[in-house]
Amino acid sequence: MNKSYFTRKKDDPDPLKIIVPCRVRFEETDPLGIVWHGRYSSYFEEGRVAHGDKYGLGYLECYRNGIITPIKKMHIDYHRSLKVMERFTIECILHWSDALRIDYEFIIRGSDNEIATTGYTVQVVLDRATEDLLLVPPPFVKEFRAKWKAGELK
Repeated sequence: MNKSYFTRKKDDPDPLKIIVPCRVRFEETDPLGIVWHGRYSSYFEEGRVAHGDKYGLGYLECYRNGIITPIKKMHIDYHRSLKVMERFTIECILHWSDALRIDYEFIIRGSDNEIATTGYTVQVVLDRATEDLLLVPPPFVKEFRAKWKAGELK
């Protein structure tokens, strides 16, 4: 895949990436032994959780810091099916945004390293107590973004 779903400006910090190895479980497949199309959103979630664990921007960290980050938009492109017991990887890429939102891109590759599925999610940042949309980053997010911009997150 050569083109990202998100546009990067020259002064944006490098995206933050993680690759999660997985294996298709029997329960994730249909009677033909291929992954049911609705399961891919849970693979995206698995990538987001691992990414949050690595970089400190996980759901519990956000919650403890007074924010929630619901998904506003999700897009999935299917390229080829994954099959029962197939090993695959989820590449989860967090892209910089000047706006207060969380832009994740996903690339799922099969055991042959060929792209099976790509997609993205956009999450907004809400005040946990009021559920109001935040337009200015709270201290927790400001600190995360400052570290990212300074190249301290790898």
